[in-house]
Amino acid sequence: MTDRAPQVDRSLPTEESRDLLALVREIAQREIRPRAAEEEDAGRFPREVFGLLSESGLLGLPYAGEFGGGDQPYEVYLQVLEELAAARLTVGLGVSVHSLACHGLAGYGTKEQQSAHLPSMLGGGLLGAYCLSEPGAGSDAASLTTRAVRDGEDWIITGTKAWITHGGVADFYTVLARTGVDGPKGITAFLVPGDAAGLTAAVPEKKMGMKGSPTAQLHFDGVRVPDTRRIGEEGQGFTIALAALDAGRLGIAACAIGVAQAALDEAVLYALDRKQFGHPIADFQGLRFMLADMATKIEAGRALYLAAARLRDAGKPFSRQAAMAKLFCTDAAMSVTTDAVQVLGGYGYTADFPVERLMREAKVLQIVEGTNQIQRMVIARHLAGPESR
Repeated sequence: MTDRAPQVDRSLPTEESRDLLALVREIAQREIRPRAAEEEDAGRFPREVFGLLSESGLLGLPYAGEFGGGDQPYEVYLQVLEELAAARLTVGLGVSVHSLACHGLAGYGTKEQQSAHLPSMLGGGLLGAYCLSEPGAGSDAASLTTRAVRDGEDWIITGTKAWITHGGVADFYTVLARTGVDGPKGITAFLVPGDAAGLTAAVPEKKMGMKGSPTAQLHFDGVRVPDTRRIGEEGQGFTIALAALDAGRLGIAACAIGVAQAALDEAVLYALDRKQFGHPIADFQGLRFMLADMATKIEAGRALYLAAARLRDAGKPFSRQAAMAKLFCTDAAMSVTTDAVQVLGGYGYTADFPVERLMREAKVLQIVEGTNQIQRMVIARHLAGPESR
């Protein structure tokens, strides 16, 4: 494993943002990267790292300073995610999921709700999770069946959510539940405490990669939530969910480029050090071209997600560009990490080098927050309109 953080030549808008990225690199190099392989192999969730990130002001970067956020543009926030994911995807993706869980309240909550909850969510050491998918409602999220029934000033939530990152360890959950008719118009969002009575987590899934990040089903058995924890209007939940997913897809794109960058760094250093036929293997044209293609994919992906982020920061539509960034960057990460294993040859297939872990982790990024097939559907709808069927 490399003993240095990847030093990407970044374009940052302010001196403050440059200092912020320097802090992130320092934390990644000192607290995250050295233990990543061992803790992933052991399936250990680094809760203390998220506590440190919260103390350092890194869990609420894209949100308003009046509620404890960092007032940073998405252009900067995503580059922070990339750095964290390059050190350990469990951490980078975890920060992205936490931000996703805060999105609904920050964007659609009342001032009273925001004042009551956001300071602790953004900088008070809490960790969040996002509950949209269900065992029978993945890509077709509008068909979810978890139901919330009005009971006076409360709501009673019953059902099961699936594939929940931080399931069982989160302090709060943004939950989408059906409160009305079938389809997207009958869904409402709620902010549910992690210790709510009737809320339990199943045993975490046994996964190919990201073993340190718990992914679990959540069971809601008559969970009572006051109406003051309803986010937005009744029936507005699916709109809130889609807005959050647009932003979240950019987070996944940035994490993917971080993983790819880490794999490229490993491959370059190995190619310079490894000698065959009396020369470093980096001297051989076939391998040099492979490294060049890997680097080009990374640069293209980074430019794509940053272009989408700048649209978001300018208040312009960015849904199509977010889908493109998520699609391209995660496909690039899968390609680059696979090639990195090839560069290392037999050593790349062993756990003694991090590229095999990076390849396993890259795969999930093509699946989460909308599979890449769904991203293609989103892009096509922007180009040609809805399907006629």
